[in-house]
Amino acid sequence: MGAGQSRGSNTLVVPQASQALEQLKYEVAQELGIQIPQDGYYGYMATRDTGAIGGHITRRLVQIAEQTLASQTGR
Repeated sequence: MGAGQSRGSNTLVVPQASQALEQLKYEVAQELGIQIPQDGYYGYMATRDTGAIGGHITRRLVQIAEQTLASQTGR
């Protein structure tokens, strides 16, 4: 580990990934009919709703990864 890096940091290696994940979060929330707070504070949201958004994002990322791998291996 280099200087300034901690074991538990969630720093994204690719800065554009943060923007893409943010966009994906809003898309998933809209599909689920969940309103994301304008001020960015999630404390008033139901845990069920925030968990649903996270779960759907994870599923979507897995699908994207599988499609990418499949296209790279020529399946």
